[in-house]
Amino acid sequence: MFVAWRDLRHARGRFILIGGVVALITVLVGFLAGLTGGLAAQNVSAVLGLPGDQLVLQKPAGGAASFSESSLSPSAVAAWRQADGVSAVVPVGIAQSRATQDGTSAGVALFGLPADAGATGATDLTRLAPSGDAEVGLSAGAAKELHAAAGDTVSILGADYRVALVGGDAWYSHTPVIALTPDAWAAADKRMGGNGEPTVLAVSGSPDWSAVAGRTGTSAQPTLLSLSALETFKSEIGSLGLMVAMLFGISALVVGAFFTVWTMQRSGDIAVLKALGATQRSLVADALGQALVVLVAGIGAGMLVVLGLGALASGALPFLVAPLTTVVPAAAMTLLGLAGAAFALRTVTSADPLTALGSNR
Repeated sequence: MFVAWRDLRHARGRFILIGGVVALITVLVGFLAGLTGGLAAQNVSAVLGLPGDQLVLQKPAGGAASFSESSLSPSAVAAWRQADGVSAVVPVGIAQSRATQDGTSAGVALFGLPADAGATGATDLTRLAPSGDAEVGLSAGAAKELHAAAGDTVSILGADYRVALVGGDAWYSHTPVIALTPDAWAAADKRMGGNGEPTVLAVSGSPDWSAVAGRTGTSAQPTLLSLSALETFKSEIGSLGLMVAMLFGISALVVGAFFTVWTMQRSGDIAVLKALGATQRSLVADALGQALVVLVAGIGAGMLVVLGLGALASGALPFLVAPLTTVVPAAAMTLLGLAGAAFALRTVTSADPLTALGSNR
């Protein structure tokens, strides 16, 4: 690393420039990753909070299962409850509506949850389940948008409910969740023109999933795979994910182009080192080590900016600061940057030591 450190000291301007470019790309990648994570959480966090090993939705005869279209008949619910290997079935109703409190109105997602929904594992969603039909549980987002607190009265579709508790964050299709009892949800759904039947079953156990789903005309999938039944999820995450992937590719190209030019300029020094007996392995380690130093410095500075911007933006934007949106993008950019720098090693491996001894003169 002697030559690499010497270059870093004596060509500080060039390396500060490329480090700054890497930092800016990191800011773009990190901020977009945080925004993608925040938008995803506001789209699916309530679904991820459903209990059970797999989620069961009605499957149309000529299409894919959808949360917005699913309606499970009593016979389908009974068949799943009676299936061999099933230990628990939690029917959950989902509908979107509006709620008002003291003149403040907001769009909300209504979840019909039994009081024992969290028996197999409590989540932010299941903790919202009220115990009485005249009560509701508000997620933190719903309480904030409605300016409501425990003990207040919330009106939904012409019926009044007392706020039993305010819980954590739970979102469905970018609307905050309000939990009702199954009977209260069914009544609200009928007032909207529905049939009051549950939207999804959270099933625990180890039945023959495919066989039971086939008999009941339903679709059973693990929670993560069932997210594809949310219409907006695939298009939203797909477009944002494509942007992040393109930025990853740009970072690899930028770093690779910089070190290709820089290594070509160092070809004379590399030839001298080879003529003095330096091994090819040590020269490769020298070049990649130099790239790693620049990448770590640039990515580290960029991530500090992302964390600062994320703290400022989290109050106004759905921004998620988590290892998945910070550590993972930083590691991916480091690996891609090193891969880009590796393309510059052709000059290192092909440098002729005779060049340093003047054979071309």
